[in-house]
Amino acid sequence: MKWLRKKNNNQPSISLEQQRAEKLAEMGAQLWALRQEQGLSLEQMVALTRIPQRLLQAIEEGNLNDLPEPVYIQGLIRQFADALGLNGVEFSGTFPISSAQVNPQGIENNSPLNQLRPIHLYFLYILLIVCSVNGLSQLLNNAVLQASTSNNQNQPSPKQKSIVKPEIAQVKESVEVQSVNDTLSAVQQGKAVQIGVTLKASSWIRVVADGKTEFEGTLPEGTHRIWKAQQQLTVKTDNAGGVLMSINQEKAKEMGEPGKEEEVRIAAKPKF
Repeated sequence: MKWLRKKNNNQPSISLEQQRAEKLAEMGAQLWALRQEQGLSLEQMVALTRIPQRLLQAIEEGNLNDLPEPVYIQGLIRQFADALGLNGVEFSGTFPISSAQVNPQGIENNSPLNQLRPIHLYFLYILLIVCSVNGLSQLLNNAVLQASTSNNQNQPSPKQKSIVKPEIAQVKESVEVQSVNDTLSAVQQGKAVQIGVTLKASSWIRVVADGKTEFEGTLPEGTHRIWKAQQQLTVKTDNAGGVLMSINQEKAKEMGEPGKEEEVRIAAKPKF
């Protein structure tokens, strides 16, 4: 009778192990079929779940001996199922991990295995912490990138700045008569010669400052440009009547008659 009782006490432990193996084979087949249906490889699942490929393959093939403790297996199944779009908690909850059916003698005999469980849980906690830190770091990087992008979008580009220039206001200012005293003071102090050009009509212009060509090309109507030279400025245009020129901030005047070519040379005055 004692021998029979001992045999019956060992029966639940064996049936629980068999139950885990059968359940793992069933769940692994479902996960394999769903992965094949979605056209995902094991390498892609490793990237999605961060689980080693050998463990994913062991789950699909139902190899219980190639996997860690039942609690750890359930966590791996949950991550696997979540990556395939299933409810990982609900799906993995059907995998049996309870040892309530195992008799006390069986627990004492398996004490070396029980000593390994905290180690596996410890590694599981480390894995969860690493995943959480990586996720938080990625969120912070995305937030910084979005903030940087937003600031760049709010800052005007160089092209926008050039468009915002008040050309019309500059034309009005160039036509206004400057103070004679200011002009004489500038000449007496020996400042560089300066010309301001305002386009009444689109015209070709070439500007040479101290023997160096500073500009040559066609400027559109409404353009206002300023050039300076230490010794001499030469301005040439093919439409003298369409160009208003101001010398040393004096009153702007037309360079000549409309449609005619004209060249003007202005030399800097020496100091008094």
